Amino acid sequence: MRVSYDPRTDTLTVIFREDVAVSESDEDKPGTILDYDLDGNLVSLEILDASKRVTQTRKIEFDTGELSDVGELRS
Repeated sequence: MRVSYDPRTDTLTVIFREDVAVSESDEDKPGTILDYDLDGNLVSLEILDASKRVTQTRKIEFDTGELSDVGELRS
């Protein structure tokens, strides 16, 4: 999985599967684009005008599933 923020376009992108081609894209809600593969599985999502929709566009917290293993990435 890869998460990126582009300050030039103010776009936050979360890619769940990089090895799968996008077959269809839907703007489910205004400013939220969902990409699907041929089987209808979610491949990625894109948030437009991210700085207006996300608390901190340059900070990501992640949890690997273990209670004691929580990390934080900063650009």
